[in-house]
Amino acid sequence: MVELKNVDVFYKESGVDALRDVNIRINDGEFVFIVGDSGAGKSTLLKLLTGEHLPTKGRVFVNGYNIAKLKKSKMPKFRRSIGMVFQDFRLIPGMTVFENVAFVLRVVDKPKRFIRQRVPYVLNLVKLADRGKSYPSQLSGGERQRVGIARAFATDPGLIIADEPTGNIDPRLSYEIVELLMDINRCGTTVIMVTHEHDLVQYFGGRIINLKKGKVVFDDFIAGRSSASTSGEGEK
Repeated sequence: MVELKNVDVFYKESGVDALRDVNIRINDGEFVFIVGDSGAGKSTLLKLLTGEHLPTKGRVFVNGYNIAKLKKSKMPKFRRSIGMVFQDFRLIPGMTVFENVAFVLRVVDKPKRFIRQRVPYVLNLVKLADRGKSYPSQLSGGERQRVGIARAFATDPGLIIADEPTGNIDPRLSYEIVELLMDINRCGTTVIMVTHEHDLVQYFGGRIINLKKGKVVFDDFIAGRSSASTSGEGEK
């Protein structure tokens, strides 16, 4: 579960109120779009959820952790409970697709046997079963992002945060990336996707949280323009 209670974030250096009286509750297993224009507070919200920033006021709970009271010694364990998908992929160039995904499992000391089974499973999930020996430079932007999703899901985290995951890929493939994240959500993983692409949000529908000037101005469910969120038959 993710919960923000009466959260303010004020940056003294710039005098900016990045977030103001934000109250959000995201239950386990939800898929939520976070939208808003530049400067709306999306990045600050993500930094709160990953423990990079602390609230100036209020409380933040993520996966059972109280962020404001989280000891530094507990931070690595907390961050391992979150899978991150980045706009710029952040793959390791000198590693193959298989090795990029396996790397996050080695970091958390998973046995070799487990890694040999888990990596092919997640690569198959993102439709890259035949690309395990390829390097990032040999992949398209859409394929790189699918590797990023596989890596985020490899440790079976309770929460995946996707930060503008369609920002650096062909717009035609954006729907495929969202559908993959929704497939992972159907496995029981909570997914929070931050995006500025309103067309995507309106197409898929679901729960939308809209930030404007640091405040939540909309938090509700909308109907999408198609049945893609349930049938998986979105645009390609």
